[in-house]
Amino acid sequence: MYPLLLKPPVKDYLWGGTRLKTEFGLESDTDIAAEGWMLSCHKDGSNTVVNGEFTGKSLPDVLAAWGNDALGTRAAAFPYFPILIKLIDAKQKLSVQVHPSDEYALANEGEFGKTEMWYVVDCQEGAELLYGFSEDISKEEFKERMNNNTLTDVCNSVPVHKGDVFFIDAGTLHAIGEGILIAEVQQNSNTTYRISDYGRLGADGKPRELHIDKALDVTKTEVPSMPYGQIGTVTTKGANTVRELASCHFFTAKVLELQEEYSIFETETFVSLVVLEGTASLAFGKETLTVKKGESVFVPANLAVTLNGTASILMSSL
Repeated sequence: MYPLLLKPPVKDYLWGGTRLKTEFGLESDTDIAAEGWMLSCHKDGSNTVVNGEFTGKSLPDVLAAWGNDALGTRAAAFPYFPILIKLIDAKQKLSVQVHPSDEYALANEGEFGKTEMWYVVDCQEGAELLYGFSEDISKEEFKERMNNNTLTDVCNSVPVHKGDVFFIDAGTLHAIGEGILIAEVQQNSNTTYRISDYGRLGADGKPRELHIDKALDVTKTEVPSMPYGQIGTVTTKGANTVRELASCHFFTAKVLELQEEYSIFETETFVSLVVLEGTASLAFGKETLTVKKGESVFVPANLAVTLNGTASILMSSL
């Protein structure tokens, strides 16, 4: 086994921008690059390997060939590949939306639910996003406000800054705002219930579908209980720092500010590396892989790698 350099599928959702192409080097035939799926085994878009003997193969095919040893015992315990990692460039604001829990999604959508985490890679001055409610409301008021278009009056509007962190538990209403570039670590699911889309028209010239009844079923109509913003314990080792972003049953996420040698060796889980800034080299055995901003690497479990360089790297695992 060896570290897999991955080519991400790119999504051209209407609210997206071009920074993922111009600044992060993602390749797409479309003008818009709203999302890059940096680690994905999802049916709606999987990674392709672009290095070594498996060049041209899909990530799901390679993992099937390698077996559970590549995943590690934690990931192998899941009935599906557990996480999906995205870079999201919101040139325009996204719809007000919510994701269901595993129980609800399995019963209604045939896939697992979605808990996720946002790390703000960059944002324009004055950018804001919606995160839960500013006050507790009843389901009846929630429904009434959806119907009369006053829902945002009771949403928690949060000014955002580079480096902010938001943990979006399933059932939490949210919306990424205009001018925000986010790294998202989430469960491997693509189920989203739109609550409001500001009357926007889709590519077909029609209003995009809303999912009012399902949103009523799953949304927590209360003030968020999780801390957010400039959170996360930072540890220093030599010139390197590691900031803990999130840790839950579904995933862990950290940001490594790499300045000198840093070693990775996990026996129970794979590790995903997404380079957010700079360049790094990965030494494994007698070989070296160089990665730069906008590139993603899957490091199998039980494989020792050593990082060198100057880079900001999102590290995710189980």
